[in-house]
Amino acid sequence: MRSVLLTGTGKRYDIVAAFASHATVIACDPSPLAPAQYAATVRRAVPLIREPGYVPALQALCQELDVGAVVPLTDLDIEVLAQARADGLLPALVPDPEIARATYDKYETHHLLARLGLPTPPTVLPGEPVDSYPVMVKPRRGSGARSIHPARDAREAEFFCGYVDEPVMVQKLMDGPEFSIDLLCDQDGRCLNAIPRTMIESRGGESIKGTVIADPELVDLGRRVAEALGVRGPCTVQVFRDREIGLGITDVNTRFGGAFPAPMYAAHPGRTYPELIVRMAQGERPEPHVGEFRAGLTFTRYYWQLELDAALAPTGRDIVDPPGPPAPR
Repeated sequence: MRSVLLTGTGKRYDIVAAFASHATVIACDPSPLAPAQYAATVRRAVPLIREPGYVPALQALCQELDVGAVVPLTDLDIEVLAQARADGLLPALVPDPEIARATYDKYETHHLLARLGLPTPPTVLPGEPVDSYPVMVKPRRGSGARSIHPARDAREAEFFCGYVDEPVMVQKLMDGPEFSIDLLCDQDGRCLNAIPRTMIESRGGESIKGTVIADPELVDLGRRVAEALGVRGPCTVQVFRDREIGLGITDVNTRFGGAFPAPMYAAHPGRTYPELIVRMAQGERPEPHVGEFRAGLTFTRYYWQLELDAALAPTGRDIVDPPGPPAPR
């Protein structure tokens, strides 16, 4: 069975552990303290993304460990992996380089969606005329809900555009509920499934509570976005249902979202996203099953930790024995 290589594993222990239950998984991270690597079969340090040795190091691992799919867990290397895939260097599940580049810049994402006839809120650059207020001033790049500020009028918008110390854009403040759609596409850009969820609570831009919902309009929108962009692998689409303009897409992340447990719980057995990616790594071509999932399930995330010894190896001990939530009474 061919392996799966995950880059930028960081603290995404849930994702790495889910893959490791179905295949040999190589976790790559430059930090020896990245906790998610300890859920993998193999953990390897690699150069920083910006260093010229990054892609060659991944190539060497793919050859050594018979890797059939490379999946990024962070935004930072998607464009690098996309170019490596286009050059025939890595079996990365990422979109084409121009799509990776555009979706990393939220202003470019807005124009890309508009060109494709997909719903996107009114968005301008600082100094350009704004149709109506309130608006959101937000960085064009980045994640984690960093430096996002609502502005009630032109004066506040101008202040925040100068206050945020990086390129920003000005977008209509959407007045309505927010949703995310967790997608998975195959190597040919076919959408295999699209699973919408509510955003009950988020922290630092990452959803920590939500409910999977059966919303045909959101399912169809997710499929349209994925196939219009030629997504490969996982993707998360963030969307509001505004009372004035209806649906509007505010972000497209061509990677797993923070609420990874939601599509895991909702998928039917054998069709979780890690299982489908493992099958693709073996050369299989799973058939689309868009809209087939279990709705009404709610997830609520919590924090855990690992104890490492002096050699940075897990001790196997934990604060609570056995670890995890108590058994139901």
